Amino acid sequence: MISSIFEKTKPVNFIILLVFLFLFYWSVQFYLFDFEISEVEIMPSIGILAILLFSVFVVDFIVKRNKLTGTNSYAILFFTLLFVVFPETLGDSKAILTSFFLLLSIRRLLSIKSLKNIKLKIFDAGLWICISSVFYEWALLYLLLVFAAIYIYEPKNIRNWMVILSVGFCFFMILYGVVLLLDKPNFIAEHYDFAIDYDAIFPIKWWTSLKMTLYALLNMAMAFSAFIHLSKSGVGKVIVMRLIAFSFIIGLVVNILVTSDNNNAVIITFFPSVIFIVNYLQSIKKPKFLELVIISSIVVPLIVYLVKL
Repeated sequence: MISSIFEKTKPVNFIILLVFLFLFYWSVQFYLFDFEISEVEIMPSIGILAILLFSVFVVDFIVKRNKLTGTNSYAILFFTLLFVVFPETLGDSKAILTSFFLLLSIRRLLSIKSLKNIKLKIFDAGLWICISSVFYEWALLYLLLVFAAIYIYEPKNIRNWMVILSVGFCFFMILYGVVLLLDKPNFIAEHYDFAIDYDAIFPIKWWTSLKMTLYALLNMAMAFSAFIHLSKSGVGKVIVMRLIAFSFIIGLVVNILVTSDNNNAVIITFFPSVIFIVNYLQSIKKPKFLELVIISSIVVPLIVYLVKL
């Protein structure tokens, strides 16, 4: 029943998921974090929610444009469900903004495979990553993904590598001008200190660590399954999947480096995770088993969330 609803791309699927995410966002704010209406800054919260909802459309666009999955709505379904698994992410506006700009970066990186306007796409991807670093400085590690894309598609053109330098210079000049206008001249030095808070990393909470470990292991298993099935589809899809897998690894590293009690940065791994999940689901040939997996993926996180409340 549920699989039949999302196995095709329909406008009603967006409506269902956006309404659910809208309601879920506010339930997290008021019940999980115990915020009162007087404490919530309504306009900033609405802005963050709008970016969060728009991220669903960005995910759908990237998936369809690059044909990362079949013609279905499973990608946006599981992108939404991952917020139920990690509701703490909705309490961190920096994590949501970082994830959004990284999505825009990945959109440009994956389009390099067309081998058209490569330098422009490298510049755009690098600039979006730099913008995301304004919220989480460790997001700059995603520049490694840009280097990987250059190495895969056109490594012999030295000008492609030089584009990264121009991105860094442009971003620094723009950011420096903005912080001067805001009268915060020390922001750059204080924000980009790349300090590692060992006191936040090593005290391990069993539930958070268990959930993150299971999340990482399940994604690795599904990624392995995806590589096996996509190896029959041609080299092009395998290369794209390698970039997505690399982005997931970088995301896990960034999540560790900016670790807080709530593991807020895990949101930046949602997009590659969704690709692994959907490709695994598409490999399931038995409709009844597929239906069981999807229903379990919806019901179990909701039950865990309600119990946590």
